[in-house]
Amino acid sequence: MYRVFEALDELVTIVEEARGVPMTVSCVVPRGDVLELLDDIRDALPAEVDDAQDVLDRRDEIVHTARAQAEETIGSANDEAERLLAEARAEAERIIAEARAEADRTIAAGEAEYADVTERARTEADRMVQAGRDAYERAVDDGKREQARLVSQTEVVQAAHNEAARIVDEAHEEADRQRADCDAYVDNKLAEFSDLLATTLRTVDSGRNHLRGPLSPASRTPVYDYQAQ
Repeated sequence: MYRVFEALDELVTIVEEARGVPMTVSCVVPRGDVLELLDDIRDALPAEVDDAQDVLDRRDEIVHTARAQAEETIGSANDEAERLLAEARAEAERIIAEARAEADRTIAAGEAEYADVTERARTEADRMVQAGRDAYERAVDDGKREQARLVSQTEVVQAAHNEAARIVDEAHEEADRQRADCDAYVDNKLAEFSDLLATTLRTVDSGRNHLRGPLSPASRTPVYDYQAQ
């Protein structure tokens, strides 16, 4: 590049020192010297200048190619985004289906356990009541026999009746306590199951909201509040 500037300076000097043409602004310059300097300038210009000119000459072609590549890239990106969106929706539907199935299984298991506990509690209560009745009947029979043997001793008969009544009362109290314990146990189990179900539904809704995050508002699926329903 130094030779280019040097040749340009020589051209300027030649023009400035050239003999002027009378009555005009023109001048007479030595053609050979000027042409030689121009050849030097052409030879001294770097190859990048020619490459730049080629780029300028092919500007429209390059711009068209770049636009075509950009459109192709955008189309590929859109296709990939649609594919990822479809996969995300499918995964979300799968997670929701599994969560619903798990919730159904949990509900069925809870109902079965509740029914089993209730049935066992009722059976135990009936057994306790029957045992009380049997004890009462035995006490009455014993009292009657004792009454027959000790007709004159009314105090003994009264004591037998009192003991029989006490045994029956204790049997009823024990049956009531068994029922209360059963009800408390069932209530605790149902509370634990309710908490588990609510946690599961919140996890499902959170997963759905997370998967719907990049979607447009028009494509969002409404979220139902299972706990509220």
